[in-house]
Amino acid sequence: MERQPSRQEVVSARRGVMALSPLLFFLLFYLGSSILLRDFYAVSITVAFCLTAIYAMVLPDGLSLERRLETFARGAGDSNVLLMIWVFILAGIFSSVAQAIGAIDATVGLLLSLLPSRVMYAGLFVVSCFISFALGSSVGTIAALVPIASGMAAEMGGGAGLITAIIVGGAFFGDNLSFISDTTIAATRTIGVRMRDKFRANILIALPAALVTAVLYLLLGQDVPEVALSTTGSWYLMLPYLAVILLAVSGVNVLVSLTAGILLSVLVGLGTGTIAPVEVMAKAGEGISGMSDLIIVTLLAGGLLELIRQRGGIDFIVERLTRRVSGKRSGELSFAALVGLANGCTANNTIAILTTGGIVRDLGERLEIDPRRTASILDITSCIVQSVLPYGAQMLIASGLTGLSVTEILPYMYYPMILSGMLLLSILLRFPYPVRTSVLPLEA
Repeated sequence: MERQPSRQEVVSARRGVMALSPLLFFLLFYLGSSILLRDFYAVSITVAFCLTAIYAMVLPDGLSLERRLETFARGAGDSNVLLMIWVFILAGIFSSVAQAIGAIDATVGLLLSLLPSRVMYAGLFVVSCFISFALGSSVGTIAALVPIASGMAAEMGGGAGLITAIIVGGAFFGDNLSFISDTTIAATRTIGVRMRDKFRANILIALPAALVTAVLYLLLGQDVPEVALSTTGSWYLMLPYLAVILLAVSGVNVLVSLTAGILLSVLVGLGTGTIAPVEVMAKAGEGISGMSDLIIVTLLAGGLLELIRQRGGIDFIVERLTRRVSGKRSGELSFAALVGLANGCTANNTIAILTTGGIVRDLGERLEIDPRRTASILDITSCIVQSVLPYGAQMLIASGLTGLSVTEILPYMYYPMILSGMLLLSILLRFPYPVRTSVLPLEA
């Protein structure tokens, strides 16, 4: 006869569900309203987050309202949240000023002149993969390339959602594999494997997915008509974007790269007379204002997710997913589900890995699962979830820089979809699997 859960377990389950209920409230309100109204612009994501934050704040948890406010403020004021806001501000300024001096038009003109239209989609994907791998940051790659993608869509007469999704997907290929990516560092440190060993296990899954995606973009690109360029611009107008990309590839911090791009845009604009000193200030203000919704959502999400964590939402997920794991397949599936749900609750793939890494490492050792596989699954899953998370920083910044709704980008996120399928097949079929003899523990 099956054992009935104790009263303590029932209470724990109720508290866990209540702790996670703000996420359910957000999804039901935002997606439900948009589907009912048949218009994803009808409901502002900022308003949806405001209402969700209010719901989370009044949700009873045994603490006073003052304590809940303190918890919310601590999450909103987290250093990662504030650094991300600085990226948004600088990206908005850079995009606005660079567009004003003609940098975007010049860069778009160069790309369209070098790449035939039928290979444009695949070419953009490969470029995004390369830059993100060299940079190790999906946010930096998106901030540098998405404005160019938006300009290309305008020049080509449409397809802004698809082109933006191509850049975002490629950005997560590099974020997942790069040796300097924070997710790679987090996964290898928490599980205890060398970066090169995790890379070898990781690339067996990610590279085939990227190749399939590139072929898909080649096929989709066959119907793209040749573009008659309205303008090619002057080569020196491309200097700000080239500088940002080269600095990023060199490993320079994204904040420094964007600041350098802003200063170079101003110097080039003033030197060529394409922008006046007063207009620089106006365009900078427009760039910041254009990011206002994104900044508000980021602050609200930070506070909201801290409330969920403080109330035990993540602990509840961990306990529920690991209580009945016994075999290697179920173990690896639980690793993916665990970090994926944690990512949904934190909206930060690095934090999700750090939060669940210890539990996953111990469980992996008990089930005798290769630690390289464990680290690889954590990193891949967190990048998949983060790439399609509507309130994730990457999707929000892509939306903010293009003016597109998140729902206009998500349907074209082919790389995460294909990578998800490859990961699932790898777990179920236990293939491809890294060579066991090359395992080396992480040095202390």
